[in-house]
Amino acid sequence: MLSETQISEFKRQGYLMLPELVSEAVRGDLLSQLQEWVEESRQQDANYGFDTPNGKARFDLEQGHTAANPRLRRVANPTDISEIYQKLLFEGDLPEAVSDLIGPNVFFHHCKLNNKFPGAGTRVEYHADHPFDPHTNDDGITVLLFLDDMDEGNGCARLVPGSHRERYTHFHDGKFIGSTDPALFDQFDGRADSLVGRAGDVCLMDIWTLHGGGPNQSQDRDRRMLIADYRAADAFAIMPPAVPSRFYRRIVAGEPTHVARLREGTMETLEPYPDDSFFGLQGQQAAGEGAGEVAQ
Repeated sequence: MLSETQISEFKRQGYLMLPELVSEAVRGDLLSQLQEWVEESRQQDANYGFDTPNGKARFDLEQGHTAANPRLRRVANPTDISEIYQKLLFEGDLPEAVSDLIGPNVFFHHCKLNNKFPGAGTRVEYHADHPFDPHTNDDGITVLLFLDDMDEGNGCARLVPGSHRERYTHFHDGKFIGSTDPALFDQFDGRADSLVGRAGDVCLMDIWTLHGGGPNQSQDRDRRMLIADYRAADAFAIMPPAVPSRFYRRIVAGEPTHVARLREGTMETLEPYPDDSFFGLQGQQAAGEGAGEVAQ
Protein backbone atom coordinates (compact mmCIF):
# COMPACT_ATOMS: atom_id res chain seq x y z
CA MET A 1 0.00 0.00 0.00
CA LEU A 2 2.81 2.42 0.90
CA SER A 3 5.41 3.50 -1.64
CA GLU A 4 9.16 3.23 -1.09
CA THR A 5 9.26 7.04 -0.82
CA GLN A 6 6.68 6.99 1.96
CA ILE A 7 8.50 4.22 3.80
CA SER A 8 11.76 6.15 3.56
CA GLU A 9 10.06 9.28 4.89
CA PHE A 10 8.69 7.34 7.84
CA LYS A 11 12.12 5.92 8.67
CA ARG A 12 13.69 9.38 8.46
CA GLN A 13 11.06 11.42 10.32
CA GLY A 14 9.56 8.83 12.66
CA TYR A 15 6.07 9.51 11.31
CA LEU A 16 4.13 9.63 8.04
CA MET A 17 0.95 11.49 7.12
CA LEU A 18 -1.65 9.77 4.91
CA PRO A 19 -4.26 12.33 3.83
CA GLU A 20 -7.93 11.39 3.42
CA LEU A 21 -7.39 7.73 4.26
CA VAL A 22 -10.69 7.28 6.12
CA SER A 23 -13.93 8.20 4.36
CA GLU A 24 -16.51 10.70 5.60
CA ALA A 25 -19.07 7.90 5.90
CA VAL A 26 -16.86 5.83 8.20
CA ARG A 27 -15.99 8.87 10.28
CA GLY A 28 -19.67 9.67 10.59
CA ASP A 29 -20.32 6.23 12.07
CA LEU A 30 -17.40 6.56 14.48
CA LEU A 31 -18.54 10.00 15.65
CA SER A 32 -22.14 8.91 16.07
CA GLN A 33 -21.00 6.13 18.39
CA LEU A 34 -18.78 8.57 20.28
CA GLN A 35 -21.65 11.02 20.69
CA GLU A 36 -23.72 8.24 22.27
CA TRP A 37 -20.99 7.79 24.87
CA VAL A 38 -20.82 11.55 25.47
CA GLU A 39 -24.57 11.60 26.10
CA GLU A 40 -24.26 8.66 28.50
CA SER A 41 -21.52 10.48 30.38
CA ARG A 42 -23.97 13.23 31.37
CA GLN A 43 -25.35 10.82 33.96
CA GLN A 44 -21.95 10.37 35.64
CA ASP A 45 -19.94 12.57 37.99
CA ALA A 46 -16.69 10.56 38.03
CA ASN A 47 -14.82 8.06 35.86
CA TYR A 48 -16.92 4.98 35.15
CA GLY A 49 -17.21 1.75 33.16
CA PHE A 50 -15.07 -0.70 35.14
CA ASP A 51 -15.73 -3.66 32.82
CA THR A 52 -12.16 -3.58 31.50
CA PRO A 53 -9.60 -6.40 31.74
CA ASN A 54 -7.66 -4.59 34.50
CA GLY A 55 -10.67 -3.09 36.27
CA LYS A 56 -9.82 0.52 35.45
CA ALA A 57 -12.47 2.93 34.20
CA ARG A 58 -13.13 2.81 30.47
CA PHE A 59 -14.61 6.32 30.46
CA ASP A 60 -12.32 9.07 31.77
CA LEU A 61 -13.92 12.43 32.62
CA GLU A 62 -12.01 15.70 32.76
CA GLN A 63 -12.19 17.88 35.85
CA GLY A 64 -15.18 20.21 35.45
CA HIS A 65 -17.41 17.60 33.80
CA THR A 66 -21.13 18.16 34.40
CA ALA A 67 -24.37 16.93 32.87
CA ALA A 68 -24.81 20.29 31.15
CA ASN A 69 -21.17 20.53 30.07
CA PRO A 70 -19.83 16.98 29.49
CA ARG A 71 -16.08 16.48 29.37
CA LEU A 72 -15.49 12.89 28.29
CA ARG A 73 -11.78 13.15 27.58
CA ARG A 74 -10.97 9.49 26.90
CA VAL A 75 -12.60 6.19 26.00
CA ALA A 76 -10.27 3.25 26.55
CA ASN A 77 -10.46 0.52 23.91
CA PRO A 78 -13.68 1.43 22.09
CA THR A 79 -13.08 -1.74 20.05
CA ASP A 80 -14.03 -3.76 23.14
CA ILE A 81 -17.58 -2.41 23.04
CA SER A 82 -18.17 -1.30 19.44
CA GLU A 83 -18.19 -3.31 16.21
CA ILE A 84 -17.82 -0.05 14.27
CA TYR A 85 -14.38 0.52 15.75
CA GLN A 86 -13.44 -3.15 15.39
CA LYS A 87 -14.08 -3.15 11.65
CA LEU A 88 -11.95 -0.05 11.09
CA LEU A 89 -8.98 -1.16 13.16
CA PHE A 90 -8.93 -4.88 12.38
CA GLU A 91 -9.59 -4.81 8.63
CA GLY A 92 -8.69 -2.78 5.56
CA ASP A 93 -6.35 0.13 4.96
CA LEU A 94 -5.08 0.82 8.48
CA PRO A 95 -3.65 -2.65 9.26
CA GLU A 96 -2.36 -2.87 5.69
CA ALA A 97 -0.43 0.40 5.98
CA VAL A 98 1.00 -0.68 9.34
CA SER A 99 2.11 -4.04 7.94
CA ASP A 100 4.04 -2.25 5.19
CA LEU A 101 6.19 -0.70 7.93
CA ILE A 102 6.56 -3.48 10.53
CA GLY A 103 5.02 -6.56 8.85
CA PRO A 104 4.25 -8.93 7.47
CA ASN A 105 2.91 -10.25 10.80
CA VAL A 106 1.15 -7.68 12.99
CA PHE A 107 -1.09 -7.76 16.06
CA PHE A 108 -3.48 -5.21 17.50
CA HIS A 109 -2.34 -3.93 20.89
CA HIS A 110 -4.93 -1.42 22.11
CA CYS A 111 -6.72 1.80 21.19
CA LYS A 112 -8.33 4.84 22.76
CA LEU A 113 -10.36 7.89 21.86
CA ASN A 114 -8.97 11.22 23.03
CA ASN A 115 -11.36 14.18 23.09
CA LYS A 116 -10.49 17.83 23.49
CA PHE A 117 -13.70 19.81 23.67
CA PRO A 118 -13.70 23.59 23.04
CA GLY A 119 -12.08 25.29 26.00
CA ALA A 120 -11.05 21.99 27.58
CA GLY A 121 -7.88 21.99 29.65
CA THR A 122 -6.69 18.56 28.53
CA ARG A 123 -3.10 18.55 27.34
CA VAL A 124 -0.55 15.85 26.64
CA GLU A 125 3.07 16.31 27.70
CA TYR A 126 5.93 15.06 25.53
CA HIS A 127 6.36 11.30 25.71
CA ALA A 128 6.99 8.22 23.60
CA ASP A 129 4.59 5.26 23.57
CA HIS A 130 6.97 2.32 23.91
CA PRO A 131 7.98 3.11 27.54
CA PHE A 132 4.35 2.56 28.60
CA ASP A 133 4.30 -0.94 27.10
CA PRO A 134 7.83 -2.37 26.73
CA HIS A 135 8.05 -5.49 24.57
CA THR A 136 10.87 -7.80 23.56
CA ASN A 137 11.36 -5.69 20.45
CA ASP A 138 10.20 -2.22 19.53
CA ASP A 139 8.73 -2.69 16.06
CA GLY A 140 5.47 -0.88 16.63
CA ILE A 141 3.26 1.77 15.11
CA THR A 142 0.78 4.17 16.69
CA VAL A 143 -2.01 5.21 14.32
CA LEU A 144 -3.52 8.67 14.82
CA LEU A 145 -6.84 9.15 13.02
CA PHE A 146 -8.14 12.71 12.83
CA LEU A 147 -11.88 12.75 13.49
CA ASP A 148 -11.94 16.54 13.19
CA ASP A 149 -9.90 19.11 11.28
CA MET A 150 -6.89 19.88 13.45
CA ASP A 151 -4.51 22.79 13.86
CA GLU A 152 -2.78 24.57 16.72
CA GLY A 153 -5.94 26.48 17.58
CA ASN A 154 -7.81 23.37 18.69
CA GLY A 155 -4.88 21.53 20.24
CA CYS A 156 -3.41 19.41 17.45
CA ALA A 157 -0.73 16.88 18.26
CA ARG A 158 2.91 17.94 17.97
CA LEU A 159 5.62 15.42 16.99
CA VAL A 160 9.38 15.74 17.26
CA PRO A 161 10.87 14.52 13.96
CA GLY A 162 13.87 12.25 14.33
CA SER A 163 13.24 11.64 18.03
CA HIS A 164 12.49 7.96 17.35
CA ARG A 165 16.26 7.51 17.13
CA GLU A 166 16.77 9.11 20.57
CA ARG A 167 15.99 7.85 24.06
CA TYR A 168 14.71 9.85 27.05
CA THR A 169 13.80 8.63 30.50
CA HIS A 170 10.15 8.80 31.55
CA PHE A 171 11.09 8.51 35.23
CA HIS A 172 11.72 11.18 37.86
CA ASP A 173 13.15 10.35 41.29
CA GLY A 174 12.60 6.68 40.54
CA LYS A 175 8.91 7.14 39.68
CA PHE A 176 7.36 6.71 36.24
CA ILE A 177 5.77 10.08 35.36
CA GLY A 178 4.41 9.31 31.89
CA SER A 179 6.48 11.99 30.16
CA THR A 180 10.02 13.09 29.54
CA ASP A 181 11.75 15.52 31.90
CA PRO A 182 9.67 18.76 31.92
CA ALA A 183 12.92 20.69 31.67
CA LEU A 184 13.17 19.41 28.07
CA PHE A 185 9.68 20.52 26.96
CA ASP A 186 10.86 23.89 25.60
CA GLN A 187 13.57 22.15 23.58
CA PHE A 188 11.03 19.75 22.10
CA ASP A 189 8.63 22.61 21.36
CA GLY A 190 11.36 24.21 19.28
CA ARG A 191 11.87 21.04 17.25
CA ALA A 192 8.30 19.78 16.97
CA ASP A 193 6.05 19.71 13.91
CA SER A 194 2.38 20.54 14.39
CA LEU A 195 0.14 17.83 12.93
CA VAL A 196 -2.17 20.09 10.98
CA GLY A 197 -4.67 18.15 8.89
CA ARG A 198 -8.21 17.44 7.86
CA ALA A 199 -10.74 15.03 9.28
CA GLY A 200 -10.01 11.60 7.79
CA ASP A 201 -6.25 12.11 7.67
CA VAL A 202 -4.08 9.48 9.38
CA CYS A 203 -0.62 9.74 10.89
CA LEU A 204 1.52 6.62 11.29
CA MET A 205 3.95 7.21 14.17
CA ASP A 206 6.90 5.18 15.42
CA ILE A 207 6.35 4.12 19.05
CA TRP A 208 9.60 5.92 20.04
CA THR A 209 8.63 9.26 18.45
CA LEU A 210 8.16 11.97 21.05
CA HIS A 211 4.79 13.72 20.88
CA GLY A 212 2.46 15.90 22.90
CA GLY A 213 -0.19 18.55 22.42
CA GLY A 214 -1.70 21.59 24.08
CA PRO A 215 -5.27 22.30 25.19
CA ASN A 216 -8.11 23.14 22.81
CA GLN A 217 -8.18 26.93 23.02
CA SER A 218 -10.93 27.36 20.45
CA GLN A 219 -14.45 28.33 21.42
CA ASP A 220 -16.44 26.14 19.06
CA ARG A 221 -14.22 23.43 17.53
CA ASP A 222 -13.90 19.86 18.79
CA ARG A 223 -10.62 17.97 18.53
CA ARG A 224 -11.33 14.26 18.57
CA MET A 225 -8.72 11.65 17.68
CA LEU A 226 -8.69 7.85 17.56
CA ILE A 227 -5.36 6.34 18.59
CA ALA A 228 -4.48 2.70 17.90
CA ASP A 229 -1.32 0.80 18.73
CA TYR A 230 -0.01 -2.14 16.69
CA ARG A 231 3.06 -4.33 17.20
CA ALA A 232 5.03 -6.90 15.25
CA ALA A 233 3.68 -10.38 16.00
CA ASP A 234 7.05 -11.53 17.37
CA ALA A 235 7.07 -8.76 20.02
CA PHE A 236 6.00 -10.08 23.43
CA ALA A 237 5.11 -7.98 26.45
CA ILE A 238 7.66 -7.59 29.24
CA MET A 239 4.91 -6.43 31.61
CA PRO A 240 1.09 -6.44 31.46
CA PRO A 241 -0.38 -3.92 28.97
CA ALA A 242 -1.06 -0.47 30.40
CA VAL A 243 -4.41 -0.24 28.57
CA PRO A 244 -5.39 -3.89 28.09
CA SER A 245 -7.94 -4.78 25.42
CA ARG A 246 -9.89 -8.01 25.20
CA PHE A 247 -8.52 -8.13 21.65
CA TYR A 248 -4.87 -7.81 22.72
CA ARG A 249 -2.65 -9.79 20.33
CA ARG A 250 -5.39 -10.22 17.73
CA ILE A 251 -3.58 -10.81 14.43
CA VAL A 252 -4.59 -8.16 11.86
CA ALA A 253 -1.96 -9.01 9.22
CA GLY A 254 -0.03 -12.19 8.46
CA GLU A 255 0.31 -15.02 10.97
CA PRO A 256 0.81 -15.43 14.73
CA THR A 257 3.98 -16.84 16.26
CA HIS A 258 5.08 -18.25 19.61
CA VAL A 259 8.72 -17.21 19.01
CA ALA A 260 9.78 -13.90 20.56
CA ARG A 261 12.30 -11.74 18.73
CA LEU A 262 14.65 -9.90 21.08
CA ARG A 263 16.11 -6.47 20.40
CA GLU A 264 19.55 -6.03 21.94
CA GLY A 265 19.82 -3.14 24.37
CA THR A 266 18.25 -1.90 27.59
CA MET A 267 14.90 -0.39 28.47
CA GLU A 268 13.18 0.99 31.52
CA THR A 269 10.33 -1.02 33.03
CA LEU A 270 7.53 0.33 35.18
CA GLU A 271 5.09 -0.92 37.78
CA PRO A 272 1.41 -0.83 36.78
CA TYR A 273 0.07 2.62 37.65
CA PRO A 274 -3.26 3.06 39.47
CA ASP A 275 -4.64 5.94 37.38
CA ASP A 276 -7.51 5.21 34.98
CA SER A 277 -5.54 6.92 32.19
CA PHE A 278 -2.13 8.47 31.78
CA PHE A 279 -3.58 11.95 32.28
CA GLY A 280 -3.37 11.24 35.99
CA LEU A 281 0.29 10.29 35.66
CA GLN A 282 0.91 13.65 34.02
CA GLY A 283 -0.72 15.52 36.90
CA GLN A 284 -4.17 16.19 35.43
CA GLN A 285 -7.16 15.52 37.62
CA ALA A 286 -10.28 13.66 36.60
CA ALA A 287 -13.83 14.63 37.53
CA GLY A 288 -14.47 14.19 41.23
CA GLU A 289 -10.78 14.43 42.16
CA GLY A 290 -10.12 17.52 44.25
CA ALA A 291 -11.27 20.98 43.33
CA GLY A 292 -10.53 23.50 40.67
CA GLU A 293 -9.88 23.31 36.96
CA VAL A 294 -6.95 21.70 35.20
CA ALA A 295 -3.98 24.02 34.81
CA GLN A 296 -3.44 25.38 31.34
